[in-house]
Amino acid sequence: MNIGFIGLGIMGAPMAGHLLAGGHTIISAVHNTQPSTDLVNAGLKVVDSFARVAEEAEIIIIMVPDTPQVEEVLFSENGVAAGLSSGKLVIDMSSISPIDTKLFAQKINDKGCGYLDAPVSGGEVGAKAASLTIMVGGSENDFNMATPILELMGSNITLVGENGVGQTTKVANQIIVALTIEAVGEALVFASKAGADPSKVRQALMGGLAQSRILEVHGDRMINRTFDPGFRIELHQKDLNLALQGAKSLGVSLPNTSSTQELFNACTAHGDNELDHSGLVTALERMSNHQVNSG
Repeated sequence: MNIGFIGLGIMGAPMAGHLLAGGHTIISAVHNTQPSTDLVNAGLKVVDSFARVAEEAEIIIIMVPDTPQVEEVLFSENGVAAGLSSGKLVIDMSSISPIDTKLFAQKINDKGCGYLDAPVSGGEVGAKAASLTIMVGGSENDFNMATPILELMGSNITLVGENGVGQTTKVANQIIVALTIEAVGEALVFASKAGADPSKVRQALMGGLAQSRILEVHGDRMINRTFDPGFRIELHQKDLNLALQGAKSLGVSLPNTSSTQELFNACTAHGDNELDHSGLVTALERMSNHQVNSG
């Protein structure tokens, strides 16, 4: 199958690589990040516009940072929409506004094409391992068409509802992830300042009810100071903004989401917005005047 893939960054590059390895022809146009030599050597075809990608591909996948970038890719003068013909399918795997997603989907549907919002969770590790969780919003027919493609990139793939519901699910995911990172950070700062070895504390907690993927992966990052992204703080800030904006419109209170966002804001104020989101612990460390692994 000819598949368009726009957005070959930290997540997109390995995802596109899995599609190439699966025998598909991948067509791309540059969006911020130049394609890697490995992808080009594996057969990636680069064309000069997003519209051209849509002309040549049957399915077009988008994996860019935020709502404005998705809108640009889709609806700019030489955007994907300009190159679509009836029967094609657009899959947006970015994490963006559920409200805008519904508007984008309707515009694409009006051109006789399908649209899925299919944001992912699992970070760079999951992208490289093809083990992403993929939360899909859209029609069952479009989902069935996309499933063999999505299965090359993820291992937990769920159609959760109509267009926009995939993005709503991702926002819920990001609330849980952010608050759990914050909890792990607090626990490790507390234990370390009390004189315990944070590595041994983490090892002990991995066998109890506190066990989690975040304690396993991000707890290790906090202890070993490996804050190269991963998933950048500035992107998680964006996702929590979507949560807080949605909460305001729904009349829902998200007090701990709000306080965790303030910790991300504190990281950004110190110039740490490009750290992995496990770097949230640095805000807690500054407040406690103690670094997790300082003994």
